[in-house]
Amino acid sequence: MAGYLFGIKELDDLIGGVKEGTNLMLIGPPMSGKDDLVNTIIFNGLKEGDSSIIVSTRETGERVLDWFSDNGLDIDSSDLGVVDCVTKTLGIPTSDDAHIKRASSPVDLTGIGVRIGQFFEEYLVVKKAPGMRFCINSLSTILMYCNLQTLFRFLHVFTGRIKASNSLGIFIVEDEMHDTQTIATLKQLFDGMIEIKETDSGHSVRVVGITPKPTPWYDFEIDGSNVTIGKPE
Repeated sequence: MAGYLFGIKELDDLIGGVKEGTNLMLIGPPMSGKDDLVNTIIFNGLKEGDSSIIVSTRETGERVLDWFSDNGLDIDSSDLGVVDCVTKTLGIPTSDDAHIKRASSPVDLTGIGVRIGQFFEEYLVVKKAPGMRFCINSLSTILMYCNLQTLFRFLHVFTGRIKASNSLGIFIVEDEMHDTQTIATLKQLFDGMIEIKETDSGHSVRVVGITPKPTPWYDFEIDGSNVTIGKPE
């Protein structure tokens, strides 16, 4: 039986869910719905009682939480934590709260790691959440500030932690921002991929590595937390 469902019926029916301890790369071009897709997967888990951690390198913690509250999630009663790597770089005076912990910048991997660890401890050890969904959005932003070897070592620790804690990890990568060697190196850390590509009519998605063969490409549209999957190519 699957450990994690995306909460998107067509994809869940195709792959039968995702086993515990799985790490996935979500890769696609800019403005292709990656953020909304991963937020929807996290949102659907939160509704089922999972906890979630989002490392945000492009949006403030408040803006991340706004997406979930705008789609009907009661933030106060949810186990959703955001590691905000943006606000301090903007020089905005602010403090941590129950749902947001601030790192100094996207390159502060030590600080990011400490704050991830604090949320892991709170949700999995103290609150004993039944499941954990973890996301870094995005690896591409971090790679603008540090080299691949440094990021690889950092990710190796946390993909290992995902496996050890039977969690689900999703790590966003911007397609066409990196050379093939960089993508090939990062792929070593992951069990599969969610791929998005541009089409004449919009965007298509497929899942690779979870099933013996890649799924077909499916057109999809996202409206808030509602994902509509079309017919396969």
